[in-house]
Order: sequence, then structure tokens, then C-alpha cells
Amino acid sequence: MGTEAGHWVWLIPLRDLDADARAIHLGAVADMSLLPGQERFVGDPLRMALAGLAEESRHPYVVESAGDAVGLLTLQAGAAGLAGWPDDQGAWLLRGFLIDRRHQGKGLAAPAAAAAVEAARRLTARRQSCESGVVLSVNEENPAGLSAYRRAGFVDAGPYLGGAAGPQRSMFHSFAPAARA
Repeated sequence: MGTEAGHWVWLIPLRDLDADARAIHLGAVADMSLLPGQERFVGDPLRMALAGLAEESRHPYVVESAGDAVGLLTLQAGAAGLAGWPDDQGAWLLRGFLIDRRHQGKGLAAPAAAAAVEAARRLTARRQSCESGVVLSVNEENPAGLSAYRRAGFVDAGPYLGGAAGPQRSMFHSFAPAARA
């Protein structure tokens, strides 16, 4: 669960749902769409959710707010290098994060990204694994994404040139409490 300026979001773990509940949520994911040009940065929502369910290292979540499915994201273990992180095992990879076009601009992305960090922290504890936080890559031509991740507490970890859609920034959010100034 996360909030920003009164916007509450919940992450619904698709992997933990029974078959009927999962089918309902996948139907909502299939109805999600992107704004023109955003397909450069993120794939088809339903395809990403199904890929997340098919691969054991991935944990797909539906983002909900006010009773509506408003987005999708996946946390993946052992794949941090896909965002330019030097150690695949050292961080969770946040991938395939999107907010449905009908819900963009409502302040939901930052609390959803913050909720993803908390979900990753819980997965790390449950699995008794060694991840120290969450890493992602965001295209430099996506200022809204960069801003949302910063508001969620992610810090710029440097350039990443491995993305198919052009230059990106690696961003990281540690599980450790932020140092006070």
C-alpha cells in the first residue's frame, strides 16, 4: 500500500490469487492501454502479466486505487543487471511498470512505485534472500517517469545504455532507512 497527496494504491499479487480472482484481475489488465508513444517504453500489459506468471523469478502485481485496476508492475529476482545494476542478485528489478492511460496524471505512479519497494522488502524477508533494494531503468525521454520514481524515493544510479528504446537512467531505492541530513 502506498499514498501520495491522498492517493492510496494497493498492490494485488497475481501469483497469490485463486484461479477465479486471477481471471478477474487479468481481465482488468487486458483492458489497460497506453497513451500513444508509450509502447516504446513498456510492453503490452496482458502479455507482461502472463509472462510474469509463467516465470518463477517474476512477481506480477496489479495496481489498484479506489477499487479500480489502474496499473501493473512486476518485481523480478536475479535480474537487476537488466537495469544496469552490477549484481543481478543484489536488488529486485522493477520492470513493466505502467499506469493505465485513463488513470495517468492522477498522482498514482509514485505511491505505486513506493508500494513496490515495500512488496520487494516483504518478498526478500519471506524468501530469506539478500536483495538490498529495488532497481529499475527509465528512459531519459520519460520525464514523468523520472519524476514519479524520484518522488517515490528512488535515486539516480547513473546512465544505462542497454535499453532498446534509447538512453536510460538506472535508479535505485534501498531498503535501508534514508540517512537524515
